[in-house]
Amino acid sequence: MISFEGFTLLILLFILAPIIGAIALLFLFIFEKRIDLLENKNLKIELEKELQQALYNQLNQQIQPHFLFNTLNVILSLARLNRTKELVRALEVLSQFLKFKYKSTEPLISLAREITYTEQYLEIQKLRFGDRLRIQLDCAEDLLQASIPPFVLQTLVENAFKHGLERKMGEAILDIRISRKDDDVLLTVIDNGSSGLTAFQNESEIETEQPHEKSGHGLDNIRRRLHLCFGDHAQLELAPISEGGTLVSVKWPCTYEQIDLR
Repeated sequence: MISFEGFTLLILLFILAPIIGAIALLFLFIFEKRIDLLENKNLKIELEKELQQALYNQLNQQIQPHFLFNTLNVILSLARLNRTKELVRALEVLSQFLKFKYKSTEPLISLAREITYTEQYLEIQKLRFGDRLRIQLDCAEDLLQASIPPFVLQTLVENAFKHGLERKMGEAILDIRISRKDDDVLLTVIDNGSSGLTAFQNESEIETEQPHEKSGHGLDNIRRRLHLCFGDHAQLELAPISEGGTLVSVKWPCTYEQIDLR
């Protein structure tokens, strides 16, 4: 015989059980929706990272063929002039460049590595220009391990030769300065070429309109890669020099951390 208290508890159980079950199902439904939302959000983030990585790789690869073609032209010129010693050294530098090219897949590298890579390019140019080429490269010691997108400095230096120093009669001067400005790194590349600014601007406009035809190795490429890594916190400016030549400055946040776009 069930007591009155027992009968009351049994009735309450029958009444409350469906309510508790409904509440449990509601929480489970909300929890599952939350999991689905997080999974979709993570998937979206991964897809954005993949898209950024693909875009970065595409922009990065656009730079390198132009340097390769220029280097091969230098080697061909040395061969035609029978400058065997310089030719052998140029081939050694090209080999070092290719090694760096295929090993450098990071979105950011240290300034020390970028400078080393650029010096390989400059060594080839020294073989071409001889004593009439004067290069000054200054970098603050504490910035050597700061991060920079690969091929930024080399591209600016390459364009300084292509659009300015190649046309320069007499002494060719290239001044590279890397310094700290507040929380940013400031890179300036100055040449005394005769008409670098116009050529720089024309190339940038052509590449913006027809990137596949111009290999994308100019200023627009650098701007886009800097934007991928630093957003609106990076900038690139171009200015003529009154006595002749061009000054290009690039500024981006000083960081010693690697940005993983993969």
